[in-house]
Amino acid sequence: MGEAAGARSAAGAISPAARKVAGGRRNAAVTGHEETAPRWLRRSAGVSWRLLVVLAAVVVVFYATSRVTLLFVAVFLALVFTAVLRPLVDVMDRVMPRGLATALSLLAGILFFLGMLTYVGYSIATQWDNLSKQFATGINQITDYLESGSLPFTITNEQIAEWIDNGLKWVQEHAGDLASQAAASAGSVAVGFTALALAIFCTIFFLARGSSMWTWFLNQLPARNRETWMTAGAAGWYTFSGYTRGTVIIAFTDGILAFTLLTIMGVPLAAPLAVLVFIGAFIPLIGAPAAMVVAMIVALAANGLWSAVFVGVGIALIGQLEGHVLQPLIMGKQVSLHPVVVALAVTAGTLTAGILGAVISVPLVAVAWAVYSHLRTLDPPMDEGEDDADDARDEGVRGDSTNDSRGERVVATQADGEPAPAGPADSRTPDGGPAASST
Repeated sequence: MGEAAGARSAAGAISPAARKVAGGRRNAAVTGHEETAPRWLRRSAGVSWRLLVVLAAVVVVFYATSRVTLLFVAVFLALVFTAVLRPLVDVMDRVMPRGLATALSLLAGILFFLGMLTYVGYSIATQWDNLSKQFATGINQITDYLESGSLPFTITNEQIAEWIDNGLKWVQEHAGDLASQAAASAGSVAVGFTALALAIFCTIFFLARGSSMWTWFLNQLPARNRETWMTAGAAGWYTFSGYTRGTVIIAFTDGILAFTLLTIMGVPLAAPLAVLVFIGAFIPLIGAPAAMVVAMIVALAANGLWSAVFVGVGIALIGQLEGHVLQPLIMGKQVSLHPVVVALAVTAGTLTAGILGAVISVPLVAVAWAVYSHLRTLDPPMDEGEDDADDARDEGVRGDSTNDSRGERVVATQADGEPAPAGPADSRTPDGGPAASST
């Protein structure tokens, strides 16, 4: 067996003389063995199996995440709470122990959230009677407009009554399915409260002992890898915290502007609709249009068509203010993703994990890109017109090589490595001048 292995290695080895021959490594006559595939196919195969390994790793990560969704959601919420509350904790840490600063900051956040829910509930309770009357009047106005309006089609009361009856029949036929879905939703609510409790528990330790926990993790790594992890962790946390705090500030601003607009327009339930706009700001590309549609429906039923139009235009202007003023001003360069990347990330997250995927897709992509940008070695950038200049220069080089074949010395290499004598056509000195005549 040893002799067979030696024979194979001897057959596949390249002699020192063959290494010095131009193209000898790819010449079957020199190397003693023939390549089974062209170079482009071998390179493509190498890239393909590496991509398959990366894809398999991504699939494993997604599968593992799907099995522990509760844990993933809890840790993600904990990081969000930490990113929002850490500036307040750092400020309070200057005048009191960090544990007390953490407790007070977390208590302030919980009180703010409960106060917002209380205000929304109080607004609904106090406006419900007036709202029901306005809705009844608005629905009658919409029905009259559909029957005798300027639309190219008409809808009668009989058709509306038939649609309502069909809807009631569908509900009666699918009562069992709806009950099972309601029970599943109740279970999801319980899971949500469990994830929230775990997130608050993790937030306490992230705020109070986050730096020491990160140091402990780095100490478990080999010393040669710690600097890379420190760079990646700093870049990732800078981007994630900047995105989270910026999104909260922008969402709060959108909610205040929407509440002001709806109050001026006299739209009922201005506070709950403003909270809906606040929540929609956390879902890129999807949340703001959904909140706008709901607000327009309420305005349409309560105050008529023109009120709905004005509400839609006003919320659209708020969205433009957010995209062109607030996001560049607040987030700056912390999150630099192209709108196409954001759209693809939100779509992929929605298809993968629904609303949860739409919420977490953009910060995850932003963090991944920030870490990659800090760890890669970037070549000098190319100007926009440089590509055209390169094409023109390549055309000029090809034209020169076609029209003038006298310019370059071709040095042949012998098997022993010594340069061959120049041919008659090559009669120039090393400095480029004409060679002296021997006659």
